Amino acid sequence: MADQARVHFVTLSSSRGSITLPAEVRHRHHLDEPGAQVQVVERDDGVIELHPLLPHRSDQAWFWTERWQTMEREAQEDIAAGKVETFDSADEFMADLEREAGDRGLV
Repeated sequence: MADQARVHFVTLSSSRGSITLPAEVRHRHHLDEPGAQVQVVERDDGVIELHPLLPHRSDQAWFWTERWQTMEREAQEDIAAGKVETFDSADEFMADLEREAGDRGLV
């Protein structure tokens, strides 16, 4: 077994073949989130592996937090309300940022 392995014992429901994973395992691997699935791999040596399958990549889990999704909704509302500015170039954008920073006394 690997140095970092954690051992958990679970009970298999014989009538349906269901396995209940411990709450801390579900939470640690985001399997308690909507849309999460588990891939079952049966190896030739008899080992059965469970691999978390998330509806999004784990390195982008921050995007799917409630806080970030709230900010995304607010941004979409601002866009729909026309509270946006567009620029023809990066230089024009940077000049506007510098002007705004100067107006706020940040520069």
